[in-house]
Amino acid sequence: MLRGILTVGGWTMASRLLGFARDVLIAALLGAGPVADAFFVANRLPNLFRRLFGEGAFNAAFVPAFSGLLASQGHAPAQRFAEQAAAVMAFWLLGITVAAEIFMPQLMALLAPGFTELPEKFALVVALARITFPYMPLICLTALLSGVLNGLDRFAAAAAAPVLYNITSIGFMLGLIGLVPTAGHALAYGVSVSGIFQLGLVVWAVRRAGMRLHLPRPRLTPEMRQLLRRMAPGLLGAGVTQLNLSVDVIIGSLLPPGTVAILYYADRINQLPLGTIGAAVGTALLPTLSRQVHGATPREAIGTLNRAIEYALVLTLPAAVALLVTCLPIITVLFGRGAFDPAHVAKSAQALASYAVGLPAFVMVKVFIPAFFARGDTAMPVKIGMAAVGLNLALNVAFMGPLQHLGPALASSVAAWANIGALAFVLLRRGHFACDALLTRRVPRMLAASLIMGLALWALQDNVYPYFAARGALRWAGLALLVGSGLAAYFAAGQLLGAFDAREVLGRLTRRRRRRVDAA
Repeated sequence: MLRGILTVGGWTMASRLLGFARDVLIAALLGAGPVADAFFVANRLPNLFRRLFGEGAFNAAFVPAFSGLLASQGHAPAQRFAEQAAAVMAFWLLGITVAAEIFMPQLMALLAPGFTELPEKFALVVALARITFPYMPLICLTALLSGVLNGLDRFAAAAAAPVLYNITSIGFMLGLIGLVPTAGHALAYGVSVSGIFQLGLVVWAVRRAGMRLHLPRPRLTPEMRQLLRRMAPGLLGAGVTQLNLSVDVIIGSLLPPGTVAILYYADRINQLPLGTIGAAVGTALLPTLSRQVHGATPREAIGTLNRAIEYALVLTLPAAVALLVTCLPIITVLFGRGAFDPAHVAKSAQALASYAVGLPAFVMVKVFIPAFFARGDTAMPVKIGMAAVGLNLALNVAFMGPLQHLGPALASSVAAWANIGALAFVLLRRGHFACDALLTRRVPRMLAASLIMGLALWALQDNVYPYFAARGALRWAGLALLVGSGLAAYFAAGQLLGAFDAREVLGRLTRRRRRRVDAA
């Protein structure tokens, strides 16, 4: 599992870094103006569907079933199941896409009600959403084939696919400006075309893995009916974080102009550890837990969950502290140029600090939910998740007046902690989770090491970083100094306190590599 986490995490990190390059360009060209607001809302819709139907509900039901078939019946039945699932998904997604293109004004009125009072801005968001929405069926099919690869313990191609999204977006933004009405249009076309490239990559990878999938006529076989039954409640359960962020967009559209863009830039920074660590652990964890729960070693699943929590928190806790302490330098260096002025920078930094409060909870949701899905339970995460969405909405309404742009971010963080607390409580009561001695010993030490790192960053930010900030060309060097010093302080403190053991991690990777060489 650790090797899978590192593979997914490495490619996800590469994608996030390219994503930052893309967002730096967007901030410089669009800032937090009306075109930026319109594009971010338009891009939210296909990505929401992607995470709910593709990465969320469908994969949550599909991966355990596929992994179980592969382990119990072999390659051929698993391949037939994947082909049937792909055919049903393709038919369903095509219908959703046609309906969405027709009713896009109504969808945008629900997602961004504040824009309806500005006719030009509303017309722009509808036009951009119609361009971006074809990305949804392409990326959902990519997610299904990625589930096939993950079930085969092949993580690289699926994790690398998002890199193509960012490369294509950057290329279209630079290449089409001047040829289309706005930079938002260039970005929107890049989003949809990137879906073609990503789907092509995973199709190639699945064939290399020995599964030449074909699309049969879609039929609701008993297996597909069971898959859809398991999927139905998971539509919301696996995508609670995304639903909470969509609530943020709705509330942001009702706040002063530019709020949607300000929240977007803050969330992009927050998504680096969330996407890298949370997605990596959750992706590698689900097929492992599924095999253990359905195989001869169900008790091992509890130990696996403990190690997944440990791997997630060892990097998430220091990341949260670092974002809280250095939010202003991070936003300033990454986005503070061009149309993104100092006022936008200050507000986005405050929003980032609010998101950072909930970062450990955002990541842990991705760790705990697979423990339900691996056992075929997609209903309980939905019940808990919908309660969290309701709490987020209530807090957004309460916070939007006094806190303005801080309200949506802080509401999401509080709702995420409530969500993870409820998930952990249910798993404990069912006997599917118990903190082992190693986790109980290491988590407080991780927190102590993170606080030591935070103090070091605070001292550097106040006494050393201003020298670099005053010289514009050296801002990147100043941020690199903060990042490098923070990492060094955390790993030194963590090693001394016993929060983790670098030699143990290296030993596990070395043993895994030796087993692969021997098997070959």
